[in-house]
Amino acid sequence: MNARNAPRHELIADTALTLLAERGMRGLTHRAVDEAAGLPQGSTSNLARTRAALLESAVRRLAEREAAVLTPHTVPGAAGGFAQPATGATTAAVADALAWALHRYLSGHRQLLVARYELALEATRRPELRAVYDRAGRRFREPVAAMLSAAGSTEPERHALSLVAWCDGVLFSCTAGQFHAALPTHDALRTSCAELLDGMLGR
Repeated sequence: MNARNAPRHELIADTALTLLAERGMRGLTHRAVDEAAGLPQGSTSNLARTRAALLESAVRRLAEREAAVLTPHTVPGAAGGFAQPATGATTAAVADALAWALHRYLSGHRQLLVARYELALEATRRPELRAVYDRAGRRFREPVAAMLSAAGSTEPERHALSLVAWCDGVLFSCTAGQFHAALPTHDALRTSCAELLDGMLGR
């Protein structure tokens, strides 16, 4: 679907994410969203009357788009995505699924990642946004814990913290950190993830 033909609430939220990536938090205003989206003045205010409401809609849309990027529907052995891990899944299968997801995000959605970091920092200053951001984050964290449990982890919540922290670190480092100029290959990501998993699970 062409962005201009998308439902207005999606167009406004997507435009907000684009502005966050391009201009930062200071560049996100209702007026700027209207102009960038090609909408009549006041359109954004009609759907998100306050700045807090606009930021919350951006976080919810971010979660929707991240779910599409991070769910490895095309990965062999992971047809159910993160939501339905296979019982007895191997660490190799988990590593492959996560590597595909990370590589897909880094290679095709860097602008979305930058918007994510803008929103994460803003959430540290706005308790109401923190709650929305944390709820969105559970859509990734909880399925990872389920995948780890299926792979034999006896402490899936603790191991999920380590694994999600590693994923977050890779995404940040390769987008805004020391390794931003070098996109890791899928094979490199899979190897590193497998090493982490084998260490955690004692394989």
